[in-house]
Amino acid sequence: MKILTGNSNPPLAEAIAAYLNIPLTKASVKRFSDQEIFVEIHENVRGEDVFVAQSTSFPANDHLMELLVCIDALKRASARRITAVLPYYGYARQDRKPGPRTPISAKLVADLITTAGADRVLTMDLHAGQIQGFFDIPTDNLYALPVLGRDLRDHYSQDDLMIVSPDVGGVVRARAYAKRVGAPLAIVDKRREQAGVSEVMNIIGDVNGKVCVLVDDIVDSAGTLCNAADALMQAGAKAVSAYVSHGVLSGGAVARIGASSLKELVITDSILATEAVRLSTKVRRITIAPLIAEAMNRISHETSVSSLFD
Repeated sequence: MKILTGNSNPPLAEAIAAYLNIPLTKASVKRFSDQEIFVEIHENVRGEDVFVAQSTSFPANDHLMELLVCIDALKRASARRITAVLPYYGYARQDRKPGPRTPISAKLVADLITTAGADRVLTMDLHAGQIQGFFDIPTDNLYALPVLGRDLRDHYSQDDLMIVSPDVGGVVRARAYAKRVGAPLAIVDKRREQAGVSEVMNIIGDVNGKVCVLVDDIVDSAGTLCNAADALMQAGAKAVSAYVSHGVLSGGAVARIGASSLKELVITDSILATEAVRLSTKVRRITIAPLIAEAMNRISHETSVSSLFD
């Protein structure tokens, strides 16, 4: 097997390669003066099982295009099988039509990856599980739960722990965390009046005297998390932290978290950390490199990936 990476998250790709004890495939992924993307692979990949590690995070369009051009280059170089490894699948939040004359961009991106020549996809914590059905090729959706759940057990006592879903749509995910760590579950019911702005309405469950941990798949502007943390503290929670799979953290999100009631935000390294994230005393990152690497190894050797979560 060979591992190729674009420019979206080189440290994660290097950590995956180190775990598997395989050097990254030598390649150039660069720009022409007009910002066109050019890819050149400097090793023979004919007949090889190649994994392209590339999160489609900010700048999403550039990183998506890098992925597509890398796949095309590998296809034309006669790679035996090409697996697109997307620790973070951009455009996943556009998985349905919220109104008339709007796109389903998550499906469009799936079509682009398939048409470019990918034979299968490996990703983690899709915003909506049904996105797997947008692909006509085998798709493995990993879960950060084993990694985040282990960290949660190591850092928090079960005596007064309460797992909280920041919205009704995340209840299934929160219930899985609650079951994993043996804690009760609460739900924050919010009503979103307009895009990017959330208003907390009610808390379902008794959080008085509890150490609350919000769990979610994506934190972008952090408005929902910060509002939920404030509401939980007002309801009598002892402390509030958050565990989130993908730390998009755009705009002033890190500053917003720093000024909020949140004690700590724990994210994975599925997205390359900005300087603001690295310098924040409230944001802690844990690696998913062993999880992704083990899944890649099992795909290459045609063994079970789902048993990773047993």
